Amino acid sequence: MVILNYRSSYLRRILSTNERKNDGTLSHIKLPNILPEIFQAILSYIYGGRLSSIGEYDASDIIKILFAANELSLQELVEYLQLSLIENNSNWMEQNFNFIYQTSFENNSFLELQKYCTDLISKKPEKIFESPNYSSISEKILISLIQNDNLQVSESSSLEKCSQMGTCSKFYDFTSKEISDAVIPYREILPEELYVDLLQTFLSLHPNSKPIKKSRNSHKSKNVDSKIITFQHANLISKWIDKLDITDNLNTSYEFKLILRGSRDGFAPSKFHEICDNRVRTVTVIKVKNSNEILGGYNPIEWKSNNNFGVTKDSFIFSFENIDNIEKHILSHVVDESKAITNGASYGACFFSDLAMYGKNFYNSCCRKSSYEKHIRNTTNYFSIEEFEVFQIIK
Repeated sequence: MVILNYRSSYLRRILSTNERKNDGTLSHIKLPNILPEIFQAILSYIYGGRLSSIGEYDASDIIKILFAANELSLQELVEYLQLSLIENNSNWMEQNFNFIYQTSFENNSFLELQKYCTDLISKKPEKIFESPNYSSISEKILISLIQNDNLQVSESSSLEKCSQMGTCSKFYDFTSKEISDAVIPYREILPEELYVDLLQTFLSLHPNSKPIKKSRNSHKSKNVDSKIITFQHANLISKWIDKLDITDNLNTSYEFKLILRGSRDGFAPSKFHEICDNRVRTVTVIKVKNSNEILGGYNPIEWKSNNNFGVTKDSFIFSFENIDNIEKHILSHVVDESKAITNGASYGACFFSDLAMYGKNFYNSCCRKSSYEKHIRNTTNYFSIEEFEVFQIIK
């Protein structure tokens, strides 16, 4: 028990709260997410200080051990397994890139895998295009490929591969409505040449289709430097800033300039105020730990560290149920202007108690309705923050 307490903070927490039976022995500890054979490998590491015979495990088993190590807060083992996969299982990683990408960005503990994915997208995109699972690559990866300014592949090659993706998804069988639903919404993140090429291909196959009018809307930036939100989220938040409905056209051009990222700059309130104080028109977005939830808020006035309230009638807070669907959201405007913003040196972004970043590493954050019109979460429980970002909104 002493060894388990010392080696794993997760097990230490479980053991400290575990009830004893009448004979003084501990009850069973249940770990339903970890297979017995995988836990055997973990125990070997816990008691022996190393993972014996890692060469005997195939890549899929190493992934399972990685998940288990992360669940048990064995950070040293998490880092070792990531490096082992990258160094010794590169072929398997490339063939299963879609899975590795989604896995690595679901959890902020897998930073080495995230870096591997980012580097592969930038430097060797042909590895992704030539993958046997190419046709099942997720939309998020394709968007990353299209948006990447450092992509080391020719424009013609990129267009050719995207055309192949169109074939795989039966693009040539699309109706006009399907084009409207599946292509046009992504115009802002597609290179102009690719967008025109797709429409020209469709129109040549369907000559009786009516031409699609060019949007008057022209944004400064067609991508957002974010690990949490996409351009679609930013576009919707821009509409909220302009007090527009989701179906309205956005006429103002906004740039979301990243000024703070927790995983890069730190999760301390002091760092938040060092970077964000005296800046106006900022949007804070938060990824809730162990959840797909995204929370956020817009502050049109300056952040301060003076322990006073910030007064504004134009702030709002919001939530998205998950990153993949912007339609499932809650928008909540301020109703008590005198307590719209809380400027406390010991807090991060704080929209009174309605969305407040509290505690060391913001582990004690909460959403409790007070100064804003709606609850943006279905619970008032405290939550921890996996990642957060602050953008300054520039016209």
